[in-house]
Amino acid sequence: MPHTLQKSIEQQRARLIDLLGKALKQYAIIVQPLLQDRSLLDEQLRLIFKQIDHCKYLYVLDTQGVQLSSTVNRYGLELADYQRDRSTRPYLQHIADDRIDFNLSAAYISRNKKRPSLTAIQTIRDQQGQRLGFLGVDYDLRELPHSEMIYEEPSKWRQIKGDPAIRQGLFAQERSESLMDKQIDHVLSVHEALVVDQGVHHFQIHFSASRSTIWHIDDPYVYRILTMEELADTNICLAYPRRPYFERAIVPSQQIKQILWQFKALRFADEVIYLRTASLNIVNGKVGLNFSCDGTHYLSYDEFLSKGLAFWLGGATHDATTTNTATLPLDTTQLDQLIDSLATQGCMAVNQLLTRLEQHEIPTALQAHTKAERDYIYQELKSVMQVYETGTCGL
Repeated sequence: MPHTLQKSIEQQRARLIDLLGKALKQYAIIVQPLLQDRSLLDEQLRLIFKQIDHCKYLYVLDTQGVQLSSTVNRYGLELADYQRDRSTRPYLQHIADDRIDFNLSAAYISRNKKRPSLTAIQTIRDQQGQRLGFLGVDYDLRELPHSEMIYEEPSKWRQIKGDPAIRQGLFAQERSESLMDKQIDHVLSVHEALVVDQGVHHFQIHFSASRSTIWHIDDPYVYRILTMEELADTNICLAYPRRPYFERAIVPSQQIKQILWQFKALRFADEVIYLRTASLNIVNGKVGLNFSCDGTHYLSYDEFLSKGLAFWLGGATHDATTTNTATLPLDTTQLDQLIDSLATQGCMAVNQLLTRLEQHEIPTALQAHTKAERDYIYQELKSVMQVYETGTCGL
């Protein structure tokens, strides 16, 4: 079972309840005869405080949530807290339910120190079971024991809405050509080289702002900002050591180019709804997309590649003229490289690919490409295959 964020929280709370529950029940029995004598109660709480691991504050409340004792901390007694009304604090939301003996609050921000905290509340009862008050123990989250296992990021598609003001004015805007747009093919090739050959495992491309942020496997805790001036200079690749493709990557290296090409397609496919920022992490395989409507998507790289432009832009209706992806200039140099790569797979594989295209299917290897690019690939491969009229290709 994936170790999700919610699962991690539940497991940590279960550990704390097991750690605290039995001990506080015994301490509640000890303080019960002392509720009417503040001095004896304070002294007993000081002794108990020394026995409770990780405790920040300790106190006793009456049935209405008003403090009967001072507050005990590691420095001594907070006398001024006597008769403090805690009834409205988040850890006493269960105060009306007499059936609850022990309650571990949800995490909250403390009133005084403004720190993430937890409070355990143990009901104090007499021998007849009547509720007399509460024993309260506050904890600073930073000081509690934690599981060493970190939760896993969910693999399902996540969509997050952005600024409503941007969405309301969406159709009054139009994409402005950025410096990066003018050199997009060069910039994407640089990113491919940095990821495949030079150890970058995560990047975020800001198309509209003409900059990129990268994280390198040799120094993963630090990000580096690359301006358009730096990205335009191919010598930037000399600034990073050559590294084999990262062994922890789950994104196949040959699909980095396809992902980058799909980023380009989403950037230019429409003048109103267009890609502003895109990111890729090759270790968890996540693609991040932020559009001009300020909507953000996080999804797996393979799901991203399986979606065509019609999926992202098919629902857009606006008055501005929509750019037809078929009219975008083709990067024939990169397409020819792909065609050469496909041709090396053999005649049978090429014929199967051509057959699927003729049946209006989109092979996996071409799902990141526009219809115009697929048409170009089809025609070129068809021309290549026509050369072979005999031999193994004719079988």
